[in-house]
Amino acid sequence: MNSSIRHRTLLKKSGIVCGLAVGATFAALALAGGGGLPVPTTLNDFALPGTQTGGLDVEHPIVGADTCASCHGFYDEVHDPYSTWSASMMGQSMRDPIFLAAMTIANQDADFAGALCIRCHAPSAFLEGRHVPTDASAISDIDMMGVSCNVCHRMVDPVYTPGTSPMIDESILMDLGSDAPTQDQSHSAAIVFDPMDRRRGPYDEGPNFFYHEWVQDPFIQDSRMCASCHDVSNPIFTAQPDGTYALNNLDEMHPTGNVYETFPEQRTYSEWLMSDFAQAPVAIGDRYETQLTEVSSCQDCHMPEVEAQACFFEDARPQYSTHSFSGANNWVLRAVRELNPNDFVTGLLPELVDQAIGRNEEMMRDASDMELSMVGGNLNVRIINQTGHKLPTGYPEGRRMWINVQFFDASDAIIAEHGAYDDMTAELTTADTKVYEMKIGLDAAMSVATGLPEGESFHLTLANKVFKDNRIPPRGFTNANFESIQSPVIGYSYADGQYWDDTQFVVPAGAVRADVKLRYQLTTKEYIEFLRDTNVTNSAGQDVYDQWVLHGKSPVIDMDVESMGITPPCVADLNGDGVLNFFDVSVFLNAYNGMDPIADLNGDGMFNFFDVSVFLNAYNAGCP
Repeated sequence: MNSSIRHRTLLKKSGIVCGLAVGATFAALALAGGGGLPVPTTLNDFALPGTQTGGLDVEHPIVGADTCASCHGFYDEVHDPYSTWSASMMGQSMRDPIFLAAMTIANQDADFAGALCIRCHAPSAFLEGRHVPTDASAISDIDMMGVSCNVCHRMVDPVYTPGTSPMIDESILMDLGSDAPTQDQSHSAAIVFDPMDRRRGPYDEGPNFFYHEWVQDPFIQDSRMCASCHDVSNPIFTAQPDGTYALNNLDEMHPTGNVYETFPEQRTYSEWLMSDFAQAPVAIGDRYETQLTEVSSCQDCHMPEVEAQACFFEDARPQYSTHSFSGANNWVLRAVRELNPNDFVTGLLPELVDQAIGRNEEMMRDASDMELSMVGGNLNVRIINQTGHKLPTGYPEGRRMWINVQFFDASDAIIAEHGAYDDMTAELTTADTKVYEMKIGLDAAMSVATGLPEGESFHLTLANKVFKDNRIPPRGFTNANFESIQSPVIGYSYADGQYWDDTQFVVPAGAVRADVKLRYQLTTKEYIEFLRDTNVTNSAGQDVYDQWVLHGKSPVIDMDVESMGITPPCVADLNGDGVLNFFDVSVFLNAYNGMDPIADLNGDGMFNFFDVSVFLNAYNAGCP
């Protein structure tokens, strides 16, 4: 019996006992020298089900994407699979300097943590044993191709469905034994791979196709395939009945491997699963560069359907899925090319990089809508989530979205601003606006065990608590469902069914126009400085910081831009019924005594005689 099977069998037998032992583990760590880094984890702590190292047929290793390029590349740089994949973060996942810097710190924080990072970012390295050493020093040129063609086109549905799944998959799953994952264990690169190089796709290639062995498999068009890497968990933690996450017994696999019993780093797939998009196609108009007018799956948006050739010697397919994998990344592709200047190796021709960044920025603009209105004397900004997951979603560290409002007077001068961002210093004023983000960190127990401060932290591998999550949910959201997938709203509130958010800003006196932007940034100054300053191992932190500076300090993407003229409001009509009477006086007095922002009528942030004076003058003047 191999070690992974043995550990899983023991853990299944131990059941509740293992859960009860977690507290003792923490106590032991805390008492042994008062905590410290790195946490003495092993490869077993990061082990998950799926095809294990050495699980491929020795005659059928993962082949490089350059092998596929001869037929699937260099004929249509806008659509062909190789060109579009090369300029995606799938193709550059192992060259991503943010990833390399973060993985270095992960290894500093917990022994062997990099094994889990590499398993997702370079699956071929894990499958063929080059994920150790976990600093990626043993990986090959093929591994550097990241999530390559052969990786995705050899993935096997972990749930065998007679009559739908390829017949060969039944034996593949049986051969894995207890390493065969359930659907709930298919996360964090716990992937089943075809041990033979049988390339899977949605089409029947017919009996005369002899270029390579092929299998028709609908799984490649299923969102569950994306769950393999886009529900990401830290398996060294186990969910507790009180909602906390405790460190497991060290040198052992997670007791269950269930995605919802591990600590949630990303839940993009699960967010989609609990959205309306997972239930039926949703009308989206002309968004996401697809010929579809309704979308449902991850692939519908991130691999938009067009009419194009899948191979240079074939006719165009009417429903070809573009391999662009567009997302929220912008400046990192330029950094990858700067650090890896051999375009022949990376496939990052300058025009391909420009096109990919353009697609990503367009996707971000398609992801939301903004509506402006007046509510009493306040400007109301409504942000509508037009995606099938939270907005924003994905990797939590450094990503943020916020509202920027500028008020102008009659001379076109700015008289007030909320959410100001300084492009030179990369600093955002957060106190006067709303920032949508997820913040994770360490609870008190992990603080004791590691010696790091309790609270929000960029130490991703050690984080075991979510401190903030006010990201906008998708259509179909319910609090109960999102609680069940470990993606609850934290530090904010959304009603069931709500997929938008309203924010009100007090209109200052003299304002005649408001310019409003919904802005997104991939990498904050705080995060990039953490990667630079925390690294005591190599130059990866300084390298990515230098690239961040070189390429504009993570340029902001304006997702929505709107402007609205402002008619001077009837300031004293605080209940909005168009009539000035006792009820408005009552509303003002209650708001004033409660220090409600609607009583700050001069917009100076204070509640004093001047606000009373503004109200009385407006009341006596009457409504226009």
